[in-house]
Amino acid sequence: MESKSGKKVSFRRIFVISGFSWIFDAMDVGLISFIAAALIIEWNLTPQEAGLLGSVNAIGMFIGAIVAGSLADRIGRNKILMYTVLLFSLASGLSAFATTFSIFLILRFFIGLGLGGELPVASTLVAENVPEHKRGRMVVLLESFWAVGWIISAVIAYFIMPIWGWRSALIIGALPAILAIYMRKGLPDSPQFRSASSKNTTILSNIKTLWSGKYAKETSMLWVLWFFVMFSYHGMFLWLPSVMVLKGFTLIKSFGYVLLMTLTQLPGFFSAAWLVEKIGRKFVLITYLFLAAVSAIIFGNAASLPMLIAGGMALSFFYLGVTGVTYAYTTDHYDSKIRATGAGFANAAGRIGAIIGPLLVGVLIANKVPFNIIFIMFFVACCIAALTVLFFGKETRVKETQGIEEDIVVKEAL
Repeated sequence: MESKSGKKVSFRRIFVISGFSWIFDAMDVGLISFIAAALIIEWNLTPQEAGLLGSVNAIGMFIGAIVAGSLADRIGRNKILMYTVLLFSLASGLSAFATTFSIFLILRFFIGLGLGGELPVASTLVAENVPEHKRGRMVVLLESFWAVGWIISAVIAYFIMPIWGWRSALIIGALPAILAIYMRKGLPDSPQFRSASSKNTTILSNIKTLWSGKYAKETSMLWVLWFFVMFSYHGMFLWLPSVMVLKGFTLIKSFGYVLLMTLTQLPGFFSAAWLVEKIGRKFVLITYLFLAAVSAIIFGNAASLPMLIAGGMALSFFYLGVTGVTYAYTTDHYDSKIRATGAGFANAAGRIGAIIGPLLVGVLIANKVPFNIIFIMFFVACCIAALTVLFFGKETRVKETQGIEEDIVVKEAL
């Protein structure tokens, strides 16, 4: 693949740059879960206010996913990817200097705009730069960078925040701005976008196409899937450190236990990446959703520390596998002309769930609802997502022999 300057640009570079943007995204989402636990103590926040941190961020992600996904199909994946990374990096750096909770929330909204826009665009860019029969594995592997970011956030929370405070963590979160500048140099867009047919549509026509006879069933199924997947993910994982504190552990011990749970996210991604091309997206997604649901029950009902950690590790393993396959499964359903739009709007449907999840947990905790009841709610949400895919989803895996034509298209662009 050649850049505008004529230099060869490998898929590896595209993949790594996109992956690093996901690392910093995950760092931010992970850090805010730890920072929320610290702010509850330092700023004397109520559970409802702590829930607002995740929900305001998700509102920004909802808008960012729609706008960025739509624009990426018009002006290019790489340009939008660069601007979204730059936006959330700068907002993260500024939030380190917030002096009031209101200012902090406003900056969290802008961070969400960047985060929400980057995720569907990055997955689309990677998906369109590999042969179709390798697309699922590479998109899930891209999602594995998210686990790296979460692990880094846990390391920062455990080793740096106790010494330098929560503001230092947000300053570290501003580092992706350097990546955004670097991305300007010679990184091409996908072969599909650079073809003339990718630019002969309008944003409005692309949105209408999502609900045309060809895509209406798939779009409906994906929106329901994304809603419950993100409702559960943000509801559970953004509250994880705070839940440990509320269970009676000190802040430092809670961060350490969450770090231990987080380590299983990487093998969760890698196992899902291997399985999606072996036995298919639909089967892996349904299986991991049901196993994540069982893990949520174990975690919510754990009566001892070993059971709590085991449940948390299982939840991290299976649920992060779920999110990786969900991204791959989504990009499979749409043609290149509307792929970023389809992924963006599906992601936006998920952000509605991400808005409700943390807020609802905060309300339930404030009303003294037991943790086992709260996690039964997430068990039900995971089961609904799995059953939606089971009854309305289709298998989208392409065998290697079926992917030869697209393989040729991609190779011609290299």
